[in-house]
Amino acid sequence: MKISVREVDSHEEEEIIIKCHEMNDDILELVRRLKMNQNQLTAYVDDRVYRIPFGDVFYFETVDSKAFLYCEDRVYETKLKLYEFEDLTRAGKFFRASKSTIINTTKISHVKPSMSGRFEVYLKNGECVLVSRQYVPELKRQIGL
Repeated sequence: MKISVREVDSHEEEEIIIKCHEMNDDILELVRRLKMNQNQLTAYVDDRVYRIPFGDVFYFETVDSKAFLYCEDRVYETKLKLYEFEDLTRAGKFFRASKSTIINTTKISHVKPSMSGRFEVYLKNGECVLVSRQYVPELKRQIGL
């Protein structure tokens, strides 16, 4: 498979073209990942509505039947359910860290083993999020440990 990248002038629209002999699951997955990078989430702070790019989300968490998007320096409320966020990010750089948390692996600064087989994930914004031991193998797979 040949991969080519060509820079264009700032006034030209960026474009990705995929040439293939036939559409297969790998190609469809690639298209899904590329589209996900363009998507944004609707989030709220008080009575204001925001559009948050997936890439800005450090982690997603549910607390007391409410869902929150944690970004670098702000927390937003969202109406998404945990399983809906997980479905939207399944092909991306997010992984389930516990029954209530999904973490963006691109925002991980470092990880540290903790008690009882859990891991502590330190994010680039300074926050620490615990990974339940049942989700540690997926964390290791995602970050290449």
